[in-house]
Amino acid sequence: MEGLLDFVLRDILTRVGGVDRCVSEFIRVTNTLLPERVFTRVVPELFNGGRTLSGVPVRAQLLGSDPVCLAENAAVLASLGPDGVDLNFGCPAKVVNRHGGGAALLDTPELLNAIVSAVRRAVPAHMPVSAKMRLGFNDDSRAVECALAIEDGGANELVVHARTKADAYRPPAYWERVADIAAAVRIPVVANGEIWTVQDALRCREASGCEMLMLGRGMVTDPGLALAIREATKSGAGASESVPLHQGVTWVALLPLIAEFWQLVCSRLDKRQQAGRLKQWLNFLRRKYPEAETAYLALRTLNEPELINHWLVSVGVPAAHLNPPYESQT
Repeated sequence: MEGLLDFVLRDILTRVGGVDRCVSEFIRVTNTLLPERVFTRVVPELFNGGRTLSGVPVRAQLLGSDPVCLAENAAVLASLGPDGVDLNFGCPAKVVNRHGGGAALLDTPELLNAIVSAVRRAVPAHMPVSAKMRLGFNDDSRAVECALAIEDGGANELVVHARTKADAYRPPAYWERVADIAAAVRIPVVANGEIWTVQDALRCREASGCEMLMLGRGMVTDPGLALAIREATKSGAGASESVPLHQGVTWVALLPLIAEFWQLVCSRLDKRQQAGRLKQWLNFLRRKYPEAETAYLALRTLNEPELINHWLVSVGVPAAHLNPPYESQT
């Protein structure tokens, strides 16, 4: 999720628990061999054995349309030790699709096959190569054909976002079409799309037949979602059963994580980006937390880190959790 689920938010969300693996934002590959610093900038977890600080493996994702160039870059990336190499065949962004990348590739299954085959040959045999696709570009008529092309190319795993590019992010997600794909291929299939609650996750599993799920915006909105799904799975809850209301991470418990997020943002990102990143996450959080709505409105016009520090202390975050610019004034 470009511009949202970066290494900072990956670090914070994986501290909560329930996440088995992360996939990075995509690294765009065009017609050049990227230097190592490009990969480590997007995936700094490469400096930590390919894991977040809480120990969750991170698979690095590449986006492009040239098999040779992708393979060459995948070889460099693999040498840096990610959990695996993932290929993006699902991005719906117009600028990406205009250049033949992301979901645009779903109109050419033979090219999907060539890309996966080239990357698989370039990456050590022990390192997983996975892919993420949508159901199609304008329609889902070639969904199974695309999945078979990806499998035939040597992918170890396939994530399916249960919408077409034309569907964008509009509900519903067509989880039953993921079941058609899972029935046609022999590799593990992961279902993705429109999973906001534990009940959504259980219904998705039932409709798709997939045990494994990928969370995106739902996890950003509800940091405790993955852990709650895991707990519901252990209890044996079914999609048609009433699931106890998921309380998840309380706002009080989330505040120190927000402060840690803010500290990471201030230490790792340019000052011009800092306030915007905090507001961006609060904008998602207010879907679940009424307190986040209040916080978002309070911070909406603030851009100076010192003022944001002051607000955080005013709502109960200990000054020790914050940055030196605030502490030096106390």
